[in-house]
Amino acid sequence: MVEWRVTPGLTDYEEAVRVMEQRAEDIAAGRADELLWFVEHPPLYTAGTSAKRKDLISADRFPVYDTKRGGQYTYHGPGQRVVYVMLNLNERGRDVRCFVRQLEKWVIDTLDQFNITGFIRDGRVGVWVERPDKPKTITNKTAEDKIAAIGIRLRKWVSFHGVSINVDPNLDHFDGIVPCGITEFGVTSLVDLGLPVSMFDLDVALKQSFVRVFESDSGQTCENAP
Repeated sequence: MVEWRVTPGLTDYEEAVRVMEQRAEDIAAGRADELLWFVEHPPLYTAGTSAKRKDLISADRFPVYDTKRGGQYTYHGPGQRVVYVMLNLNERGRDVRCFVRQLEKWVIDTLDQFNITGFIRDGRVGVWVERPDKPKTITNKTAEDKIAAIGIRLRKWVSFHGVSINVDPNLDHFDGIVPCGITEFGVTSLVDLGLPVSMFDLDVALKQSFVRVFESDSGQTCENAP
């Protein structure tokens, strides 16, 4: 059983970490069901295990939290859907790479419901969209913007932290960091791409895609992944 929980308003980040850690412990011990927790946070920056201090441009702009999830610096704030993913990989196959691929496919499948094509790029964590409407990059490539971030941690093979998708956050707030250590490409959102998508619309799409990717008979499990 997977519990779906949507918390309205803005959730304190430290409280979210406390809840996640406790729930992951309870899942591992068999005391609780898996949980997908949908939240929004007040503006803040988080530093993953690979974060470089030089990528924190405006340390005094918003609170900065060190976290033990994978990845570098990222921003959370109103208008961004954060989904904390507490799933038991003991039951889903102990394959971290496969699990991350499933998370990526989940986001890409969700974006596809809004006619947005998301991409995974080697060397760049997260989900990206091409922006042919923007000038080419300094290396003469088609411009791309990041629309979703992925960062997880495992404890006793139970995941926590998760994914974030930009619905309509203040994109200027990303200027206080180098998101995921990448300077050549930018950040976008569903609304920035011209889609008047609400948080509710995204949540519905996420739930539909989760079933297809993680729970349907045709979905690839980590146990049978190539």
